[in-house]
Amino acid sequence: MQILREYRKPVLITLLLVVILIVALIIVQNVSKPSPTPFFYPGEVTQYQGQNLTSISDFLEDINLHPDVAIDGTQHISQTTYRLTVTGLVNHTLEFTYDDLVNNFTSYQQVGKLLCVEGWSVTMLWQGVLIKDLLQETGASPNATTLIFTGSDGYTTALPLNYVLQNNLILAYKVNNVTLPAAAGFPLALVAQNQYGYKWIKWVTEIDVSNDSSYLGYWESQGYPNNATVQTP
Repeated sequence: MQILREYRKPVLITLLLVVILIVALIIVQNVSKPSPTPFFYPGEVTQYQGQNLTSISDFLEDINLHPDVAIDGTQHISQTTYRLTVTGLVNHTLEFTYDDLVNNFTSYQQVGKLLCVEGWSVTMLWQGVLIKDLLQETGASPNATTLIFTGSDGYTTALPLNYVLQNNLILAYKVNNVTLPAAAGFPLALVAQNQYGYKWIKWVTEIDVSNDSSYLGYWESQGYPNNATVQTP
């Protein structure tokens, strides 16, 4: 027993040193491990006018980590059969094909920050058609106050007509100079500048020009504020 007591302390010290060595090796390996090379889509831009942009791959990773941003999963829409309908309080209800929107309207670029209420955000370069230009084609009633947007998954949200026009909001078909991936909203996603993410509707298929200023969209009808303006310091 005396012999065992004499050896217990050196054995414990040796075991402790082994544990410390193992932990140190793990730390060194993690620190020295090279950072993964970022993945960029062919033709993707990473900066615009001196501003760093979130990569598309990082954006899609955020979407994958928060599947509730889509109420019925990612929508896969055919470019050839796609139609955007502008209807409601308009002089002419019109349907636009994808090619109409891309080729027959002036294309605009905007850097926009999508800030999700769940705490994540992305800053990206969006490119698309001005909603103002679409309304010039259809005409809008002087009584119109609201634009109600509908996505192919049944998601809806609304914004004041004046806000959309005054802030030159666009429906984007490209992000960071790349055609929108399906998960990001192809064919069209609303770039709702200075609004929280639940106003950034994806897979837009209809714009209803309305005078219902109290309309509540999908999340708004479940308690989210209808006024989703981001408050900046």
